Amino acid sequence: MALRIKRIYDPEDDKDGMRILVDRLWPRGLSKQDAAVDIWLKDIAPSPALRRWFGHDPAKWTEFQRRYRDELEKNPSVVEELKRQIQQADTTLLYAAKDVDHNHAIVLQRFVDKD
Repeated sequence: MALRIKRIYDPEDDKDGMRILVDRLWPRGLSKQDAAVDIWLKDIAPSPALRRWFGHDPAKWTEFQRRYRDELEKNPSVVEELKRQIQQADTTLLYAAKDVDHNHAIVLQRFVDKD
């Protein structure tokens, strides 16, 4: 099964398959109907403390990736839930961050794909 990532603000696409929101907070200015989210896994997102520390600062990207992977390793139940979901169909992980090169969905996709 294919696992993609994209901004939740980008248009829904037939290739998206199952759409899983992986942010802890609901995206601003977007209704639940317009988001077309199948599942919202808030607990798989970085902790509030890590999110605040990172602040989407590219200079902190390497360390953010390490810390977030550490959080994922310490939260196996939610990671297993995501893995169960993505085994069923093509899946797109949705995130709200503006920075398409430095966001937690990239780390999450790599973390899940490594297994």
